[in-house]
Amino acid sequence: MKKLYWRPPGVSRAALMLITGVAVVSLLAVTHFPQVKQQPWSGEKLAAARLARDSMAAIKREKVRRAIPIDSRFDPAGTGVIGESITPVTSNTGYLDAKLTSANPNFAAVIVHLLKQAEVGKDDLVAVGVSGSFPALNVSTYAALATLGATPLIIASTASSEFGANHVGYLWLDMEATLEKHHLIEFRSLAASLGGIDDRGVGMSDTGRELLREAIARSGAVRIEADSLTHAIDERMALYERRAGERPIRAYINVGGGSASVGTHVGKKQFGPGLNRSPPSGEDMADSVMLRFAKRGVPVIHLSSMKVLAERYGLPYDPRTEMPIGQGNVYERTEPNRWLAAGGVLAILLSMLAFIRMDLGARVLRLTPRAPKGHPEQMI
Repeated sequence: MKKLYWRPPGVSRAALMLITGVAVVSLLAVTHFPQVKQQPWSGEKLAAARLARDSMAAIKREKVRRAIPIDSRFDPAGTGVIGESITPVTSNTGYLDAKLTSANPNFAAVIVHLLKQAEVGKDDLVAVGVSGSFPALNVSTYAALATLGATPLIIASTASSEFGANHVGYLWLDMEATLEKHHLIEFRSLAASLGGIDDRGVGMSDTGRELLREAIARSGAVRIEADSLTHAIDERMALYERRAGERPIRAYINVGGGSASVGTHVGKKQFGPGLNRSPPSGEDMADSVMLRFAKRGVPVIHLSSMKVLAERYGLPYDPRTEMPIGQGNVYERTEPNRWLAAGGVLAILLSMLAFIRMDLGARVLRLTPRAPKGHPEQMI
């Protein structure tokens, strides 16, 4: 019968067993005793998350004051930043699991992390495109920018997909006003479009579009009225450039899937979620504000694909309870202990030296070499 393993010549089975044992113990030590490593900028991340939490709480209190119901079917944690399914100002379908995931103030820490990676600092200009679809993620973005002391230039898409800021009379622009009133966030959108398809509410009712125009008017933002998606993109870029003047824009943040910002559903998928340092490669790229900034060498932070972002930074997906501050590997990351790993490698090398070169394995296990086969010597 053939042997199922190979043993180097001159190496005892005992030596191999002992070396294997050392390797297994080393692996178990590295696996069961990981190293918890604090991530950079933890102080700013915690401050941003607390500000996001307080801002969401202010929006919830305002909803209660206005007698806007918080539906436990859609918002089981009672965050106050999850909207209804269909209203006159709802622009498109939405995914409730993505909206629930976004209602986590720890995403403010994620955005701080991304802005720091993009080398955005105090007083740097950051262009921002938000929509009513992800009010919680808008809040986290504002909290991160405020914590870092950056200067945002914000353009909003007023309409919302399902479960966003789609309560008639209390849209995202109204939520901004709430945050400013309570001195939580000291800036707001400088301009706003209707949003929705082609960034101008295509397919929405006349009533819905009029409600959006009223929201823009009471916010005091400049209203962007374009006759095509390309025109809407042109208008946004021109507005950013005018407001920036001679100062450089250090980054662009897109929140959600506003048509002009991402360039329809096709453009939304061409950029990866998170930080994009260069434009995506390929032909037939969908025109968008994101793409135009990326082609200029401006880092683009794409806040979309909530499941991917949540898994990347250790945040729960589709949570049903309120999320505590400080949770996620954006604050602390569990990594293999390098010292234990190095010690394990050293232990294996030493065991190989001891058990193979010095034949310590045979002596430890008190094994003696087998007598050579043949006829026994005669007794004298």
